[in-house]
Formats: sequence, C-alpha cells, structure tokens
Amino acid sequence: DLGTVLDGVQDSRVASWFNGKRAIVLAIQRQPGTNTVRVADRVHAMVEKLRPQLPGSVQIETLNDRSVSIRHSVGDVQTTLLITLLLVVLVIFLFLRNASATLIPSLALPLSVVGTFALMKPFGFSLDNLSLLALTLSVGFVVDDAIVMLENIVRHMEMGKTPLQAALDGSSEIGFTILSMTLSLVAVFIPVLFMGGLLGRLFHEFAVVISISILISGFVSLTLTPMMASRFLKHGMKHSQAPLLRMFEETFERSRQAYALTLDQVMARPRATMVFSAAILAGTVALWMIVPKGFIPSEDIDQLSGTTETAEGTSFDAMVRHQQQVAALVAKDPNIAGFMSAVGGGDRGGTSNQGRLVLRLKPRSQRKLSADQVARSLTPRLNSVPGMRVFLQNPPPVRIGSRSAKSQYQFTLQGTDLVSLYDNAAKLEARLKETDKLDNVTSDLQVKNPEIRVDIDRDRAAALGVTPRQIDEALYDAYGSRQVSTIFTPSNQYWVVLELLPQYQRDVTALQLLHVRSATGQLVPIGSVARLSPALGPLSVNHSGQAPAVTLSFDVKPGVGLSEAVTEVQNAARAVLSSDITTAFAGTAQAFQSSQQGLMLLLLVAVLVIYLVLGVLYESFVHPLTILSGLPFAGFGALLTLLVFRTELSVYAFVGIILLIGLVKKNAIMMIDFALDAERLEGKRPHDAIREACLVRFRPIMMTTMAALMGTLPI
Repeated sequence: DLGTVLDGVQDSRVASWFNGKRAIVLAIQRQPGTNTVRVADRVHAMVEKLRPQLPGSVQIETLNDRSVSIRHSVGDVQTTLLITLLLVVLVIFLFLRNASATLIPSLALPLSVVGTFALMKPFGFSLDNLSLLALTLSVGFVVDDAIVMLENIVRHMEMGKTPLQAALDGSSEIGFTILSMTLSLVAVFIPVLFMGGLLGRLFHEFAVVISISILISGFVSLTLTPMMASRFLKHGMKHSQAPLLRMFEETFERSRQAYALTLDQVMARPRATMVFSAAILAGTVALWMIVPKGFIPSEDIDQLSGTTETAEGTSFDAMVRHQQQVAALVAKDPNIAGFMSAVGGGDRGGTSNQGRLVLRLKPRSQRKLSADQVARSLTPRLNSVPGMRVFLQNPPPVRIGSRSAKSQYQFTLQGTDLVSLYDNAAKLEARLKETDKLDNVTSDLQVKNPEIRVDIDRDRAAALGVTPRQIDEALYDAYGSRQVSTIFTPSNQYWVVLELLPQYQRDVTALQLLHVRSATGQLVPIGSVARLSPALGPLSVNHSGQAPAVTLSFDVKPGVGLSEAVTEVQNAARAVLSSDITTAFAGTAQAFQSSQQGLMLLLLVAVLVIYLVLGVLYESFVHPLTILSGLPFAGFGALLTLLVFRTELSVYAFVGIILLIGLVKKNAIMMIDFALDAERLEGKRPHDAIREACLVRFRPIMMTTMAALMGTLPI
C-alpha cells in the first residue's frame, strides 16, 4: 500500500559487463612471495570443481590471467637461451675450425648455467624475467674465460710443446689474466647489489645471478678447460678445410693485417691519438645529455586498461548508456579477444561519472599491432562517442604507487587554499594540453558537479518543531538507499533497502513534495523550513597526505623520451603556478626521477670499484687507468647507437652499458697482461711489448667480442 517491493541487488548503481553481457568480476590477487603460475593453476582447478555446481544460466569466463604472459615470457627466454648457446658455439667453431677444440670451451656454458641454477635455490630466487635475462646475457660472457684459456694453450702447442706441457704453461701464463677478468667483471655488479629503492629491488636478483654465473665460469676455465685441453688436443690438429671456414679464416687474417697497419699508424701519432680520445670523452658526455632518458619500457602482455569519463553530474542511467556505446565500438575491434566494462562504485578509485574498461587482446601472433599501437588506434574511435572521454593505457610492467589515474604518469599539486589550488591546477592543465610532447593530459579535478543546496531556516524550523537532524534523516531516507532491515534465510541474507521510486529521484522539483515529521507529529513540507537552490560543488576532494591535492596525469607521445616530458611539465609548472602551490611527481614519474639521480652515480661507483679491484690485482695505480681508457669509446658507441635508433636510455639500456664496461675491460686486460709479461720476462720495450700483445690477443679478443654479440643478438 505504501510502496513498490522489488527483488534487486544491494547496490543498484554498480554494473559490470563481460563481452556485452551482465557479469560479476572476481579478482584474485596472489600473496607476496608466492608463485603466480602455481596460484593461477590452483585457481583454474578450483573453478573447474565449482563449474558443475553453478546454474546452467551462469558461465565462468577468464578475463585476465597474468600467468599466461609469464609462461610466454619464460618460454621465449628459454628459446632465446637455446639459440644463444648455439650461436656462441658456432662462433667458437668458426674461429677454431676444429670440433674437439670447440667442445672444450663450449662445456663451460652448460656447467655455468646449471651451477647457477643450483645456487639460485639457496638464495630463494625464482625463474623470472630478470633472472632469465641474467642467464641469457651471461652466456656471452661465461665462455670468454674458457676461450682465452684454450686459445693460449693452443698457441703454446704451436710452439712445439706437448698438449700436457702446453696446458700447464698456457694455464699458468693466463691464469692471472682470467682471475683479473673474472673478479673485475663481478666488481661491475657490486654497486648494483647495493642500490636502494625500486631499481635496487628489481636488479638485485639480476646482479646476483649474473655474478654467480661469471664466478662459476672462471672456476671452470681455470680447472676443467686446461685439463680437457691436455687430454683432447693433439699435435698436428687438423682444421676443417670447408670452403666457408677457409674463407672466414682468410678474412680474419686480412683483418688482422689491416689492424696491424692501422695500429702502427695510431702508435706513431700519440699526441693526435690523445686529442682524439679527449674529443671522444667530451662527445660521450654530450651524448649522455642529449639522449632521451626513459624508465622501464612497456611490454605487450595482451591487455589494455582504460577509464571512461562523462560530464560531472551525469546520472547513473545516462552513464550506462554512454558506456554501452563505447563497449559496442570495442566489440568491433578485430584485436580484442574479450573485454570487461563497468560503471559505478565511486569508492573504487573513481567517481560516479567514470567507468572502467579491461581489454584482453588476442595473442600477439594473431594481430598486426602491438598493445601500444592498439591503444593509440582505438582511443580516437572511442572518443567519437558524444559526451565521452576515453583514456586507454598499456599497463606498465611494474606498477608503482597505489594511486589510480587515467594516464600513465602523474604530477601532483598541493596547497592549503582550495580556491588557489583549483585555479592553478586548471591553468597548468590547459598549458600542458598545448605542448606537442604530452598526450592524454587530464586531471582528477572535478569541482563543477551540479548539486542542490539545502539552507535551513533554523528559527522557522524550531518554531515548527523540526530539527536539522530530522531534515537530514528525511533526505537520507529518500535518496540515500538506507538499509532498514535484513532478511535472513538458511543460505543467505538480504538487505531491505529504502528509497524513493525512480521517477521522483530523477526530478529536482520532487524535492518540494518531501515532508518532515515534526516533534508534534505534523508533516511539514521541506520547502517551508529550508531554501532549496541549485549550485555547483566538488564531486570529490582529493588529498595527498594531509593536504588537499590535485593530480594531473599524462602520457608521452611516440618518439618522446620520458625525460623530455618530465622537463616539459617542470618548465610549465614554474611558468604557471603561484608560490603557494607545492608540486611533486608521483608513481612511475617519481620513480623515474629518483632513478635518474642514482644511475650516473652508480656508473661512476662501478668504474671506481673496478679501478680499486684492478689496482689491488696489479699493485699499480697506472695499469688500471690504462685498462679503463677504452670506456669512453664504448660509452660513445652505446649512446650513439641509442640516438641513431631513437631508443631511450632506459633501465635496461643502462644495464647494457654496465655489461659493456665489463666487456671492454676484459679485452684491455688480455692485452695489458701479455704486454707486462713480455716487458718483464723478455725485456722488450713497452712499445714493442704492447704491439705484440695487441696482435697476439687479437684472435681471443675478436672471439670473446663476437661471443658476447651473439649472446645478446637473440634478445
């Protein structure tokens, strides 16, 4: 008699769809320290047990499974590791042209990898992208020591010595060199072990795994390699006479002759060489400043996430209509395998005028576009829906910070004066939208939400026996979806929710029909004790810490480095904001800023640690400088390559530079050690000693360099 009783849901202003059909989304998060793949397998097993118990009208679908991308990544790295092993062995065979000689250094590869696996267990490491990356990269390095050892033993055999004697003399001659190479290469990663913050946590496992593999390879090269050489190498070893291998050897000999000619030219002009080296050093510093900096490159995990947004004050029903229009466009895209669409639930990181999208893409092999390209192509089409703004992003590989935003990078403004804060935020947002380096610039500032102000006439209300609390209760009964009771059944419990019929909730004038029961029992129209007036107010007031805050979010346009975008935002903030506003980057942008401050210091510390280790090994202050003199050339080549290929200096690129330092240093150690022995034992002049060292060590240097190159090529 008093109202309409409906069988519904607890919150009728939240809705989700999966592929256009109403759905409930259940998210399962693994506990810290547990294995994602194992958890996913157990969840799927549990789902299969539950499936027979569900009604026929209910279907369970998988929206997103992170274990799939993890399995693919591990599978890719395993394939890459196998290809790397084959390529490195091929390099050794090309240079040695003998199967027995090739087998000896090749055994260092599986022994080092298996030994690393054995030691990863006590450290509590798992097979993840970083540990597998370390193993893949180490393949190009672990064989170096064995190559140098074998090449030196073969050189002694060519002097007429027996295999056993050649193994003894060659290993004793080269042993200190290998020890220096191994320890100084491990020293490169010591600073990485002590890095703080997010990067330290990320690359701690990487540094430990690659250090273990290098130490094991050094041990194998000093023990197993000379023993096998003494047993398997024979006098008069036959080299393969295959036409391709003969051609390779002839090419190598010509390159060594060309190297000898150019080496003599360089050594005859020491002053010009030093000036050129100084110019390269200056060029390296200049390139470091010019090359765009990045953080962690995006990955394609077959998933996109998005936020939809309409005008402030949009009703739930209107938001549903807009969201379904967007969903219809998503369903037509050939790159989409499945998608979830949801609206409502402003307590879940959004507001009542926002919706959410989670898109599952088809496997990479079944689509032409990458995840980033799909997002860029799909966004304009979705924004064609009138009244809607859609922000799609490829989820970052490592999510930093818990603050949700419509774009990938965040810049937060704080101030105690709300009027000044909101005014400055609007000015900065407008300024950033004008720049050609940023994309999807938006903010969480929503202060123009239509509202009805209820100003109580307290004197009149008191005269009629109405209190402000009674007015508040009457309004909440009408519009607040108040739970007034609970019905308990044997298997469930049901809320009894009180609210006005929908037609009265959609009409502002219906407020005038609302009555409040006074203390005398009479019904008093709300319009007689309060003035109702339309106004604009904040949909939400956000805080960062204790202070009110506005967060601007942005993406970076293709071809623009994150460092350029950060500088652009900082310059705009200095030009626009007043002095009472404090600013800070948040999330990924903040982590990028912190990493940039530490990376250069890390590089300098790595060089210093190598210098100290080499100083102890050689008992000299000068020889370490000689060994490290090639670093500017390596750095110049690395940075120039990044610039030419328009690639950011990301965290991974920086790790590549760290590895490059180790490679260049190993080459220098091979030459310096030989030259020192020639000078000390044979009494040669320094000029003649180092020239002979360069030519004698040319083959192992080229072998180790090509092995390292082949080790990184499959990646």
